[in-house]
Amino acid sequence: MEAEGEAEKKIGIQGLRKRILNHGTSWQTPYPGDEVEVHYSGCIEGRPHFESSRDRGVPFRFKLGQCEVIKGLDEGVVTMKKDERAIFTVPPELAYGEVGSPPLIPPNSVLIFDIELLQWSSIRDLTGDGGVLKKITGEGKGWATPKDDDQVLVKYNARFENGQLIFESDQCLEFYVNDGHACPAPAISKAVKTMRKGEKAELVVKFSYGFNQIDYGSKMSTEILPNSNLTIYLELLSWKSVIDVCGNKEVLKKIVKDGEGLNHPDEGSTVTVIYTGKHEDGAVFEKKGYDGKPFEFICFEVEEQINEGLEKAILTMRKGEQALVIVRSNLLSDEEVIENKALIYEVELIDFTKEKPVWKMESTEKIEACERKKLDGNSLFNNGKFLRASKKYDALQALKYIEFDHFFTDQEKSVANSLKLSCHLNNAACKLKLGNHGEASVLCTKVLELDPFNVKALYRRSQSYLRTSDLEKAEADIKKALTIDPNNRDLKVEYKLLKDKQKEHLKYQAGIFTTMLSRMAQV
Repeated sequence: MEAEGEAEKKIGIQGLRKRILNHGTSWQTPYPGDEVEVHYSGCIEGRPHFESSRDRGVPFRFKLGQCEVIKGLDEGVVTMKKDERAIFTVPPELAYGEVGSPPLIPPNSVLIFDIELLQWSSIRDLTGDGGVLKKITGEGKGWATPKDDDQVLVKYNARFENGQLIFESDQCLEFYVNDGHACPAPAISKAVKTMRKGEKAELVVKFSYGFNQIDYGSKMSTEILPNSNLTIYLELLSWKSVIDVCGNKEVLKKIVKDGEGLNHPDEGSTVTVIYTGKHEDGAVFEKKGYDGKPFEFICFEVEEQINEGLEKAILTMRKGEQALVIVRSNLLSDEEVIENKALIYEVELIDFTKEKPVWKMESTEKIEACERKKLDGNSLFNNGKFLRASKKYDALQALKYIEFDHFFTDQEKSVANSLKLSCHLNNAACKLKLGNHGEASVLCTKVLELDPFNVKALYRRSQSYLRTSDLEKAEADIKKALTIDPNNRDLKVEYKLLKDKQKEHLKYQAGIFTTMLSRMAQV
């Protein structure tokens, strides 16, 4: 678009002016450090041009902000869009100043440049110290980039500054981004995390980022020249996302094929899957869903139907997704741990159906659903699965159904309150078994806010106080509970434990006091 009549605009505060002749074709502009390609002609104000790339027929390339051109051009070109053409009036302060550039440019000359920005290559300092500079030579697809745990597939070759080949991938190389030993250069691991699928890049690499401290033997086509910089030509072909399901490396999920949409199952969803379980040596120990009918089960029901780690991974999958799931020893049964450090599952999520949303339920349905979750928690507790039981009782499971009771009848509210008390008390029992004494006392306090004379709540809160050595509060709760139910055997046993602990505490304090007096006497 022609814009010859467009007024000049000031750029910065040192007198640089710009008048656009042709507007650009995109919204992006280059950054300092990028390598730009321009056509230009330059002249001293009021005189014929002294230099022109158009006359030579060869575009001029330079890196922005690297002092490769006068400051006025650095500050001007960084404001341009692709295919934009503009006239820049550059004051002496941003050109050659009081000295000039004899004999061509006199002192204090104002320069006029006609510049067209043809294209640019983004150059990024990936390490912050110039150790790895990356220039994109071929754009990738999409917006996503690999993460530390992901498995990437790349092609590359590395050369010294003189062009001598050092090493290259024969065909392609697959490795985990955070596995430094599988990748021949730290620079490659750093660069792939900034690349999109199909992207090609040229890396300028300092020696310390160029080689891993391991012997690559036949992979090297020449001897390493000490302190030599190198250039790596890198292409990211693809990658497989790896998800740390539990956040502690116990369950890793590698996505083999992406699923549909954004939704995934949750606890209580009915899912259909096909999977094969293998030992680390490749021996198959389990196959389900391959008889023409996919295997169907309800996620995290009372009876475990599949490995717990696999079940947790399935909760992160989307419909149609295929994945490789690795389950470490902490989530294996005793029999599995004896012979195997990990189990490997190839799994496909065929479909899933979530539970009916709470907001679609009638009041009676909500109460019934809460009761079912509570009974599931009871069964899990009786089987020693305290963590899973606790989750059944909490606000994301049983209690979510009765959290808002605005439309309940008086009778329904009474039933809901009883369920609420029961879930809090049962959850407190789980927390005590798990050693989460602070959480147990909070749950008991919630019960006591609704029912101040609840003996079970006083008893379990006193247990949590006793285990955290808050003896005064423990004694207050036990005495109050005994006032309400003086014949309660469990309370009497707890009261005896409290008295024993108080004696131990007094004995400990007396010992400290004796030691202190002894030391004072020696002074």
